[in-house]
Amino acid sequence: MSATTATTGPVADRPDVEIRLPADGAYVSVLRTTTAGLAARLDFTIDDIEDLRIAVGEACAMVLPEADAQSDLVGQFHLRPGELTVSVAVTAAAPSAPDYDSFAWQVLTTLADAATVGSNEGRFVVTMVMHPTALGEGR
Repeated sequence: MSATTATTGPVADRPDVEIRLPADGAYVSVLRTTTAGLAARLDFTIDDIEDLRIAVGEACAMVLPEADAQSDLVGQFHLRPGELTVSVAVTAAAPSAPDYDSFAWQVLTTLADAATVGSNEGRFVVTMVMHPTALGEGR
C-alpha cells in the first residue's frame, strides 16, 4: 500500500455523510464508530475497518491540537463503490505546519491508501482514502 503526502484539500464535492462534534478528544470514539459503520456498508473487511478506525484516531490526534477554542470536529465521508474518503477537520486560525515526522502521520500514511494534510480557508484538514482489501488478500 502506498500513501501520498500532498497538501491538497478535501474532495470538492458534497460529502455523503457529515458529522459535527465538539473538538474534544472525548468525541473521537464517536467519529471512529461512524467510520466503522460506513466502511461496513461498503463491504470493507474487519481488518480494513480496524485500520480505518485507527487512521481516523490518528487524524484526530493531528487536528485537535490545532483547533480554535469552541471549534467543532467535523468528519466528512465520501462513499463510492470500492472507496471511502474521510476528512477530519477543525477550525484553526493559525495552524502549525503539518508535522510529517509525527507518529500520528506515520501511522495514518501506513494504514491509508492515500492521505493529505493541510489548511484551507481557516480549517486544518486531514483527508484519507481507503479501498477495501479483497477477501483472502493481504496488505
